[in-house]
Amino acid sequence: MVSVVTPTYNSAKYIGALIESIQAQTYQNWELLITDDCSEDETVEIIKQYAANDKRIKFFTLDSNSGAGIARNNSIQYASGRFIAFCDSDDRWLSKKLQTQLDFMEKHNLVCTYSSYYTCDENGEITGAIDAVPKMTYSRMLTNNYIGNLTFIYDTAAVGKVFMPELRKRQDWALGLRVMRKAKSTLGIKEPLAIYRKRQDSISSDKLELLRYNFLIYRKELLFSVPKSYFYMLIFLVSFFLKKVAQISKRAVA
Repeated sequence: MVSVVTPTYNSAKYIGALIESIQAQTYQNWELLITDDCSEDETVEIIKQYAANDKRIKFFTLDSNSGAGIARNNSIQYASGRFIAFCDSDDRWLSKKLQTQLDFMEKHNLVCTYSSYYTCDENGEITGAIDAVPKMTYSRMLTNNYIGNLTFIYDTAAVGKVFMPELRKRQDWALGLRVMRKAKSTLGIKEPLAIYRKRQDSISSDKLELLRYNFLIYRKELLFSVPKSYFYMLIFLVSFFLKKVAQISKRAVA
């Protein structure tokens, strides 16, 4: 079984599309564990309607608003699948996502994997694609989060249940680092298998604020010294700048 972990907060506009993309998977041995972080809209009512008609959907609520990391950890705690995968409430999977990844992991004997993915606007229109890095190592993962969390899946039989730190942001990167520390290296799938929704009000839209959480990951999660933390921050900024230059150049050529 694959346990799919989804946090929700005021996701009424998108949660139905997410659930239906999981239900449409060609690989059907899954459970969807949704933990709501005290939504104030109709999110809970919508989820309950889907759960009433599909016993594979398991719904939990937090007692207080605590952030996506704690919501994900709650779902991981109750997960019963061998494999754990992630998809946020405003994102979607393509129908062969799980089958493709499980076949790929078995073929290459991998602990975890990830893939390319499409991006879309708030209305769901495809706007571009993010290409997966062909090979990932723990040392490379230290410099930046190269893995889209909505495409990540790992094998608990190899690394056990891996949880996220209780941070408001960048906790998905920290989980990836925890898994990669055990896996050492892995391979990515070139084919896009999911759709990431870019929203103006998303928790990852404030890039300067994300830098602060990058530093917290280095200091609190990895226990790096202050100089070493700043060194990796510099590497991150340089790689981010080069990526932006490459994107601008690509658009200019097109």
